[in-house]
Amino acid sequence: MAITHHKIGSGFDAHSTADEVLAGIDLSGKTVLITGGYSGLGLAATSALARAGAHVIVPARRPSVATEALRGIPRTEVRELDLADPDSIRRFSDRFLETGQPLDIVIANAGVMAYPATLIGPGWEAHLAINHLGHYALVNRLRPALVPTGARVVSVASAGHFLSDIRWDDPHFHHGYDHWLAYGQSKTANALFAVHLDALGAASGVHGFAVHPGSILTPLQRRIPREQQIAQGWITPDGSQADGFKTPEQGAATAVWAATSPLLDDHGGAYCQDCDVAESAVSDDMLVGGVKPWAIDPDSASRLWALSGELTGLDAFS
Repeated sequence: MAITHHKIGSGFDAHSTADEVLAGIDLSGKTVLITGGYSGLGLAATSALARAGAHVIVPARRPSVATEALRGIPRTEVRELDLADPDSIRRFSDRFLETGQPLDIVIANAGVMAYPATLIGPGWEAHLAINHLGHYALVNRLRPALVPTGARVVSVASAGHFLSDIRWDDPHFHHGYDHWLAYGQSKTANALFAVHLDALGAASGVHGFAVHPGSILTPLQRRIPREQQIAQGWITPDGSQADGFKTPEQGAATAVWAATSPLLDDHGGAYCQDCDVAESAVSDDMLVGGVKPWAIDPDSASRLWALSGELTGLDAFS
């Protein structure tokens, strides 16, 4: 049965920042892992979580860049990880589990957009591989570290899921490539991952959530030409950010809220937007957002989980 999506009255909105969401929440003694936590909204989330007292682990494909970006932020550490490389994920996870550290929160934030047609690893389409399969493998490998008394896994999805359901007959685009459809499919996968993770983990205290952070200009858009960003209405001709876009601190707020808010204790698997449970999408306007039915369908979530397990050889929750 699909999750019913209605706002629950969080007291926050699209303008709230990660610091505002965390006001009054003490994360001392908590360990957070956030992929992509050294750039854009990931860096904003890392900073806010550390200020709230958390110890934040930031896996990074470029550790030196991450270390420099996090300089001066207390209680953060960088460890090498490439989500496009299954062997790198295994090495990272094995080393982490050897430390015996518990994980209270995982935020699967790293991602790519508008990649050219690229097959990586065993022949996986790059968006699906990095945005979804890499995080699926990472969370499954780290399963023993997830605290069974309330661990949360937050998957950073997007209104980009409006663009495509899972392409069950051709998920790796062997028969014609479109980078927007590939991105959209991966964002649908991010949302479905949270749905089935929660279904499998809730009984043991592990909950999953997906979030749409809103429209934010970050390095995620670096492959999109300036002219196209103007045509899309993202920036004005003079290079200014268009109205309706959030700051990184506002963009990080929903993920941080989903990771910590007690209001979500009974809403596992929910897709969240603007620091609240999202409403069902009533239009195709991605700036308005909401969630499409294919991104929260439990049967599709189960089917994607099975496919992901088959592709990666991992399933630590079933």
